[in-house]
Amino acid sequence: MKNRSFFFLRRISKMPTQVQGLTQADPRRWIALALLCLANFMVIMDTSIIGVALPAIKEALGYSQESLQWVFNAYVIFFGGFLLLGGRLSDLFGQKRMFMWGFIILTAASLLAGLAWNDIALNIGRAFQGFGSALIAPSALTIVMMLFNGDPKELGKALGFWGASAAAGGSAGVFLGGVITEWWSWEWTFLINVPVGILALILSPGLLAKGIRRKGSIDIVGSVFVTAALVLIVYGIVTAEHNGWGASTTIWTLISGIALFILFIIVQAFRKEPLVPLRIFKVPNLAAGNIALLMLSGGWIPLWYFLNLYMQQVLKFSAFKGGVALLPMTIVIAIFMIAITGKLIAKFGVKANIVVGLIALGGSMILFSTNTPVDGTFLANVLPASLLGALGMSLAYIPSMMSAMNGAKPEEAGLASGLANTSYQIGSAISLAIMVAIAATTTSAHAGDDPMIALNSGFQTAFLWSAIVAFAGALLTLICIRSPKKGNRGNTKSM
Repeated sequence: MKNRSFFFLRRISKMPTQVQGLTQADPRRWIALALLCLANFMVIMDTSIIGVALPAIKEALGYSQESLQWVFNAYVIFFGGFLLLGGRLSDLFGQKRMFMWGFIILTAASLLAGLAWNDIALNIGRAFQGFGSALIAPSALTIVMMLFNGDPKELGKALGFWGASAAAGGSAGVFLGGVITEWWSWEWTFLINVPVGILALILSPGLLAKGIRRKGSIDIVGSVFVTAALVLIVYGIVTAEHNGWGASTTIWTLISGIALFILFIIVQAFRKEPLVPLRIFKVPNLAAGNIALLMLSGGWIPLWYFLNLYMQQVLKFSAFKGGVALLPMTIVIAIFMIAITGKLIAKFGVKANIVVGLIALGGSMILFSTNTPVDGTFLANVLPASLLGALGMSLAYIPSMMSAMNGAKPEEAGLASGLANTSYQIGSAISLAIMVAIAATTTSAHAGDDPMIALNSGFQTAFLWSAIVAFAGALLTLICIRSPKKGNRGNTKSM
């Protein structure tokens, strides 16, 4: 049986000339790929490197337990909210130009975040980090496809390195965050981007081609509506625990966010050059794949977030010890995503891997919700459940991404990729906001108990509801993702 993921790579290699761009192999393409993978590593790392540093940031800048999530959410909301616009700007003004502008913004924002004097300054820095990353990610992926469009085997190998760099960024970021926070200071979890960003800006002019520019307009209105909608929805959820779910400020904030999102959909339906052509959702399994990504991130990110807090605030691990404790997860994710998941997809299909992965992720969080006492240990209470969660993430992520992109026209591959990444980032932000609110409400309800028991009860409840999200994602995948007919299994990825 042929490897079905190779079929997807062949389709990408047949993209039209405005995406392919290069007619001859660039002799610098492998060096350029190393730079592009470094960029991808940084973009993903910035979502995870602050995890172990969160308690130190909370103490230094005076965050509340509820507002601490904005160190994460400010980045992912602006990253996810502007990814589609970043792809559009890349098409209109050239991939190299947007890649470099993204690094200029990311580097300056990282400097601001590292020198932040209060929580507002740090949140602003993180938001602009997300905006810079939203310019880098789509332009970098387009450049990869341009560099290797002439040889499907080379393109497959290049995209393998690209995927590995993302997996490494998410996993290694946690460990690096622990090392940096313990041996230097939390500020360097942001400042580390500055020298890397400067290096990227120095190397880019000599390694990257200008890229292809297309005529067209920018859907600024759509971009503003969708980003403002997401910010308002997440903000309403975050502040609901303090203001109350029935408070007028909470209700009107959420209503405003929902209204703006509806306006965004209306704008996309009637605009000649929309940010998101709604016709793309007619592609089989694309919408279902995006739902799978949204539910996957909705389970995985709260696990990562609350596990860090449990180890440091309840078990009293140091930042370095917390980072080391997550290394087994990093190793499992790296091994599976790079060497094993592709083979499992080829043998069992996309749908089966997503369902099993989400069930494993949900099972992991059930263990965390029931087996994380205040006097717990790493071997008994952290390692088994964390490895099961890492296994679930490794099985579900790549096939979810493939499902979200499979079937899109070659000229819409970039849009499909942007939608998939947006679903993942926004699912992360909204789910984390809900779980933090649930945890805070539970902790408040146990105010008469020992403070540590009350805090841990909040974490356990958040784990439980995150498990429900993962299980719901498995059920939706089982129902919504369609498998190909038997006669087409030889040339199509199994859904």
